[in-house]
Amino acid sequence: MAATQTETLVEVGHEVVFKVLGAISICHLVNDMLSSLLPAIYPLLKTSFNLNFAQIGLITFTYQTTASLLQPLVGFYTDKNPRPYSLPVGMGATLVGLILLSIAHTFLALLIAAALVGTGSSVFHPESSRVARMASGGQHGLAQSLFQVGGNAGLSLGPLLAAFVVLPKGQTSIAWFSLAALTGMVLLTGVSNWAKKHRPNWKKISAKHSEPAPNLSTARITASIAILMALLFSKFVYLASLTSYYTFYLISKFQLSVRSAQIHLFVFLGAVALGTLIGGPVGDRIGRKSVIWCSILGVLPFTLLLPYANLFWTEILSVVIGLILASAFSVIVVYAQELVPGRVGMISGLCFGFAFGMAGLGAAVLGWLADLTSINFVYLVCSYLPAVGLLAAFLPNIERPRLRTIHEEAIAD
Repeated sequence: MAATQTETLVEVGHEVVFKVLGAISICHLVNDMLSSLLPAIYPLLKTSFNLNFAQIGLITFTYQTTASLLQPLVGFYTDKNPRPYSLPVGMGATLVGLILLSIAHTFLALLIAAALVGTGSSVFHPESSRVARMASGGQHGLAQSLFQVGGNAGLSLGPLLAAFVVLPKGQTSIAWFSLAALTGMVLLTGVSNWAKKHRPNWKKISAKHSEPAPNLSTARITASIAILMALLFSKFVYLASLTSYYTFYLISKFQLSVRSAQIHLFVFLGAVALGTLIGGPVGDRIGRKSVIWCSILGVLPFTLLLPYANLFWTEILSVVIGLILASAFSVIVVYAQELVPGRVGMISGLCFGFAFGMAGLGAAVLGWLADLTSINFVYLVCSYLPAVGLLAAFLPNIERPRLRTIHEEAIAD
């Protein structure tokens, strides 16, 4: 009987982890790759639909706000009423949004397509983040990083696909990417089968290890969550200035071609993906608060230099900024999950949703500001945002001695 229990725990907590994390990371890549097609084709849409920067910001706002409003609600609901098969359903919404985007002829149709893609992401992120934690084997930072690096890799592929497929072949070529969404639906169905099968055992394991944050009142926990949201605001509004307007900045300041600017954006987003992969494991080893502090505030000198740099140093600085700033997100998510144990879906949805919402709001406001002033002025203003990282000093220390993996504990028992 003991051997059977050990085998079950090993399958849930150790041996299957990389298979499941690999599958969910690939699906995250597909989800965010398809989502990133939208901002990557902004130069095409701006010309085809005669859009101004405010309208471009509104498209981003529609996508990000749809995701941000739904994600915490989806996570709160699935914490109490698990819906593992919501994963392929969410990818299906993205598929429909892509098809509509490929045939849209009006600005309203673009907004509806953006809303559908946002809805797909809002369903995908809370449940997939829960699955990543299920497959973590106790190394939550590592699992969260592996899961999120797929998304960032997908984001970095969007500009390349736009530069070499959509821009040469036109808006209708977006429909071909619905095949990737269909593939994602197949993979997510398999992930959902695994999650449904192992959820009862994972609940027992998580109940064993999910202890409240030590010596913290409800008010302190609430204040800490508010600080984390402020840090996410700083991080994602700055990232919105790069993901939505970096190509326009390079074209305006350095007279680059659209394709060359897209390649520079790809390099930046690749650095973001690498930074995401590094952050989680480092947080597992040296402490999450230390990584949060160094990531947000540590990027400030580089953001302050960026508006004054030439093209060579602009690319170097953007890579450094992407590496450092991106390392914080997976750590912030896990830190928040440990502040409020037992609410993985809701907390994950809150973090992802707030991040998406701030990015969308930031894109809209920055687009409006660019219309009033210039793209260069936008980057000058945004360069001070990482100073918000000073708030990390007020986060409580909730680190515990690193737990052994569930596999080791099961054998020991």
